[in-house]
Amino acid sequence: MQVSQGVFSSANPPHFNHLPQSRENQLVLLFGSVAMLDERANFDAVRAAYPGALIVGCSTAGEIHDTTVEDDTLVVTAVTFDHTRVRLSKVDIDDAGHSFSAGQALVAGLPADDLAHVLIFSDGLKVNGTELVRGLKDRLPPHVEVTGGLSADGTNFQRTLVCADAAPAEGQIAAVGLYGARIRVAYGSLGGWDAFGPERQVTRSSGNVLFDLDGKPALELYKSYLGEHAAGLPATGLLFPLSLRHTGEHGETVGASGGVVRTILGVNEAEQSMTFAGDMPEGSYARLMRANFERLIDGASGAARICGEGAPEGAAVGGAVGG
Repeated sequence: MQVSQGVFSSANPPHFNHLPQSRENQLVLLFGSVAMLDERANFDAVRAAYPGALIVGCSTAGEIHDTTVEDDTLVVTAVTFDHTRVRLSKVDIDDAGHSFSAGQALVAGLPADDLAHVLIFSDGLKVNGTELVRGLKDRLPPHVEVTGGLSADGTNFQRTLVCADAAPAEGQIAAVGLYGARIRVAYGSLGGWDAFGPERQVTRSSGNVLFDLDGKPALELYKSYLGEHAAGLPATGLLFPLSLRHTGEHGETVGASGGVVRTILGVNEAEQSMTFAGDMPEGSYARLMRANFERLIDGASGAARICGEGAPEGAAVGGAVGG
């Protein structure tokens, strides 16, 4: 496996003379701001440089290149596998209520024989992440895992883009199947948050839309904790996600016994409701969180350790926009 990477900006548009190129490049990962992905010339330059490769990726809230994080750039990573084959499956989506069936449809486009792993790049505003994963796992063989995530548009909450081997567009989900007996994929995910305030029960919800906590309007209650930050919703909500645990789970360590993180996608003032990136089941318990930078560093280190020992030939790194 060989990997080469370049980072570009509006003042430094994509050019690939300094990067090793080969007709054997099978997979190109493309991550950037909405503005950079909206510029058709940028995608065309990548396609011209890697005409035979599968090009996939999405818009972000910051681009990771080497050991730095940048804004408003385009990061291009070209991968050549020695033995692994790649295949694309993609679907359109315009309603989060179709997330489960979208996951099933994606798997239908990936033949199971020799399938080793699936990478997902999804629209970030029109999808219920929980239901998407359920749909994928419903049809995938038990030994095949899924990694990836939802796209972003900074903190704008307006439109996110996915590249599915064509010019990036809204309302798409791309799944990349990795095939072959030689590939090994490990993954890890940990948070870096401090919980605060009382734990409250989800008393009314529908899918990923939260209406009531402890019988009170969720948005009204949430705003009471945010104070001056409430005026900046939904963007400021990224800094204060919820820790969600189901009945029977204990502890405050998200990702272990303390459940999962739920990030805000939008708010509805008329209904006093909040929409999250995943399900908010009635009867579960939620608590506010805020980022702790030292714990974020510890979480990143811990996630790397979870991946195990050895010398990986490549790593894809992602994080939540709020921290």
